[in-house]
Amino acid sequence: MSGGHVLALCGGVGGAKLAAGLAAILPPDQLTIIVNTGDDFEHVGLSISPDIDTVLYTLSGLNDEKRGWGLADETWQALAMLGRLGEPDWFKLGDRDLATHIARTHRLRSGESLSAVTASLARALGIAPAIAPMTDDPVRTEIETADGRVLPFQTYFVAEQCKPVARAIRYAGAQTAKPSPAFLHALQRADLGAVIICPSNPYLSVDPLLALPGVREKLIALRVPRVAVSPIVAGRAIKGPLAKLMAELGVGADVVAIARHYRSLIDCLVIDHADASDAPNIAAEGVRAVPAPAIMRTHADRVALARAALAAASG
Repeated sequence: MSGGHVLALCGGVGGAKLAAGLAAILPPDQLTIIVNTGDDFEHVGLSISPDIDTVLYTLSGLNDEKRGWGLADETWQALAMLGRLGEPDWFKLGDRDLATHIARTHRLRSGESLSAVTASLARALGIAPAIAPMTDDPVRTEIETADGRVLPFQTYFVAEQCKPVARAIRYAGAQTAKPSPAFLHALQRADLGAVIICPSNPYLSVDPLLALPGVREKLIALRVPRVAVSPIVAGRAIKGPLAKLMAELGVGADVVAIARHYRSLIDCLVIDHADASDAPNIAAEGVRAVPAPAIMRTHADRVALARAALAAASG
C-alpha cells in the first residue's frame, strides 16, 4: 500500500517482530501499534505488562533474540534474592527488566493511565511510532482447564508451562472495559489505510482486544483492507502453545482454522509458502490467501514480511 495510516494489532513475540518490521518501513506518524493487555498481572507488588514490554524491547532493539523474551545481557541477582527471601520467583524478572516494572508501577500509582505510561516508556527508549495498550482498564485472560480449575494467564503460561489441558478461555473485565483512546482514535481515523493483525496467538493475544465492547463491530464495519498474518506454518505454531491450544479447543491447527477464526474480520491472510496448497480452502472461508516467507528469524525477515503484509493490503 502507498498511503494511509496503518493500525497493527499485536501481542507477544511474533506480533512484536512484525510490528518492528512495520516500524522499519513506515513513517512513524503512519503507524499505530495496539498491544494486548490480557496478559497483564500484579506480581510481588509490581504492575507487569508482558506483551507491552516485549513490543517496547523489540522495537528499541533491546530484546534478547536468543531467549525470545526479556532484555539482552540481562542479570538475575534481584530474582535470586527474592527467592532467598521467600518471595515467588517463578516469573523471571531480570534486573534491568525490573526497572521497567518499577517505573510503570510508580507512574500508575501516581495517577497516570497505562496509555500515558506506555507512551512515556516508548519515548524514553527512542521508539517513534505510537504504541498503546488495548485498554486502560483491567482485563485478565483466564484459562478454564479440563480438571476444573480457572487459571490466571501467567499461572497457566509460565508457572505451569501450558501443561494443563484447556477447555475454554475467558477475558475477565473485558465486557466493561473501554478501548484505549489511541485504539479508538485509530479505528475512527479518516485516513486509516489498513489494519494488520500480527502473527500473535489468536486466542491469547488477539481475542482479548476483540472482546472489548464495540471493537469487533468496528473492525467488521471498516471499509479498508484488513490483513492477518498466520502464526501457524505447516500445522505448527511458530512460537508458543497455539497448536496445542487449538487441538484442545477442538479446532484444527492449520491456516484454514486461522482464516475461519478471523472470518468477517479480515479480507486477506498472509500464509507461509509451505501452506500455499491451502489457499483454495482459505478462499472457501471468504478470505484471500497470500503466500510469503512467514518465519522471522532476522530483521530482514521482519521487514520482508511487513512488506508482504502491506502489499496484501494493497490487493
